[in-house]
Amino acid sequence: MSSFIPQETDQTLIQSSLNGDQAAFGRLVSRYEHKVGATVVGMLGNTSEADDIAQETFIRFFKSMGKFRGDSQLGTYLTRIAINLCLTHLNRKKRWKWLSLNQAGEGSPELEIPDYDLDPGQKETQQAVQLALQKLEPDFRSVIVLRMIEGYSTKETAEMLNLPQGTVLSRLARGQKKLKGIMEQMGLALHPSNSKI
Repeated sequence: MSSFIPQETDQTLIQSSLNGDQAAFGRLVSRYEHKVGATVVGMLGNTSEADDIAQETFIRFFKSMGKFRGDSQLGTYLTRIAINLCLTHLNRKKRWKWLSLNQAGEGSPELEIPDYDLDPGQKETQQAVQLALQKLEPDFRSVIVLRMIEGYSTKETAEMLNLPQGTVLSRLARGQKKLKGIMEQMGLALHPSNSKI
């Protein structure tokens, strides 16, 4: 007779982590690092800052773990932390870019756009979509990442961004239109069947 070992729930792992079990927290990170990573890369591109913010997401969660009530799923909660950290980073970067435009003039590294090879192929297409996403304003980008890439519902997206659902729908429609325009300029088409990007 084989012994059945039940899978540890998020809540069980959180409780063990709160009791000082570092391995339990490591298992939580392993469970959600891909989801958090995909969200952050969607917002910031595949950069060193994305890695830092993904790590910071788990650090923030570790520090506030005792406050997690389980009202939402842990994946949703972590995504909310990640999105907020990304938006803060982008606002800070925008302020820094404004300063660099006034102080450094042309040639500032902050203004360089990566030159991706746009030949047909899945990896190249994903890179191109990431590049196009980086050209969207953060307000539109966050909605596109959560709805189209991460697959959250309009209601969940609204809750994570602390916005009315109507605003999410409006930004999604406008964001998709802007993204389509950007991708057409890059010589790529965004097909409805590829809405998960």
